[in-house]
Amino acid sequence: MAITRPARPRNDPGQYDDLVDQWWQPHGQLAMLNWIAAARAALIPPARRPGAVLVDLACGGGLLARHVTGRGYRHVGIDLTPSALKVARSHDVLPVCADVRSLPLPDEAADVVSAGEILEHVRDVAGVVGEACRVLRPGGTLVIDTVARTALARFLVVTVAERIPGAAPPGIHDPALFVDRRALQAECARHGVPLQLRGLRPSVPDAVRWLRRRSDDVAMVPTRTTSVLFQASGVKASGVKESR
Repeated sequence: MAITRPARPRNDPGQYDDLVDQWWQPHGQLAMLNWIAAARAALIPPARRPGAVLVDLACGGGLLARHVTGRGYRHVGIDLTPSALKVARSHDVLPVCADVRSLPLPDEAADVVSAGEILEHVRDVAGVVGEACRVLRPGGTLVIDTVARTALARFLVVTVAERIPGAAPPGIHDPALFVDRRALQAECARHGVPLQLRGLRPSVPDAVRWLRRRSDDVAMVPTRTTSVLFQASGVKASGVKESR
């Protein structure tokens, strides 16, 4: 039986309240976020010191948690949606209700900052990047995945994916907010974090099995092109001091 959800404007954060029961459903409307979280976790190194902190920006329902458990981090999740944070807490994420543009954290508090599937939802990418880099320790790792500002991304992520169950809930993205890759690299470099980019896509055989309900997970595989979904990672240089 189809579930009727409220009609909302594109990129309305309230959609995540509507979808709160979907965070951990392997065949739900947020399934692809689980696949991307696994790929993001692959870029996160094991903790290098006792008490290491992983700050998970826009953590949602805490999907990163199952992939970083046992790596030695205190997992702090930042999000504006209380319903999502409640789900994240149930997966051993320390939830903090806050805006990613103004993090309630001191400078250099984090060993890793994860910014997964958030930059394509904000109007002030530079502000979010600045905060992510501010709270990152020198030698710490910044990990990002987001959607490129290209016509191809708009077609695949909005026109196509919103028609595929599990790929993207209708209206979840505003293509006007998709991310300029060069501008992102330049902004991170300005804060002492040079980024390496690589493209990402679902494994076709896995996706076919998933659509046939023969598998609960789909591996995300690297691609040469970064013109649709892409990952970025970098290490903050030593000697970089930032403050609000």
